[in-house]
Amino acid sequence: MKKLLLVTAIVVFGLAHVNAQDVTFGIKGGLNFSTITGDNTSKDQTVTGFNFGVMSEIKISEKFSFQPELLYSGQGYDTGISTEGNIALNYLNIPLIGKYYVTKRLSLEAGPQIGFLLSTKGGTKDYKDLFKTTDFGVNFGLGYKLDNGLNFGARYVLGLSNINDVGSLKNKNGVLQLSAGYFF
Repeated sequence: MKKLLLVTAIVVFGLAHVNAQDVTFGIKGGLNFSTITGDNTSKDQTVTGFNFGVMSEIKISEKFSFQPELLYSGQGYDTGISTEGNIALNYLNIPLIGKYYVTKRLSLEAGPQIGFLLSTKGGTKDYKDLFKTTDFGVNFGLGYKLDNGLNFGARYVLGLSNINDVGSLKNKNGVLQLSAGYFF
């Protein structure tokens, strides 16, 4: 996992070095509304978490840009069982977002994401052994960027891979992210 993070950082910062005048760096943070879908999830409900991290926007043309990010993402679900309550799934996510600017400020966003499970917690138990350490997903959303660097986003992360590591249950993450950020 450390090698993958190192390679990703080298690629991101290597791309930034190629044409530095068209690259901006920033920070972002916001709320997550997450749950899981799939087997045995009829009682599961949405839980609220948060996300924060760093991002870079690499301008490709007047209408297109590439936005890699490195985000901590608090996800999970509510089991509906009073003794267990919320199951927290904490990820380090790397979304690779393509942005199409509909107007000067409004963008449509989409792209793949890989997530690395950092920790889990539910009730009094650690559930890390029950979940896979890697999660793949795809992002869809909207962004709005002001001239002063302030930006806002709404994004849905659709999980593509089964996150269960035990038994035959198949579940996937689903996260609605609302965020605000600032490009320097």
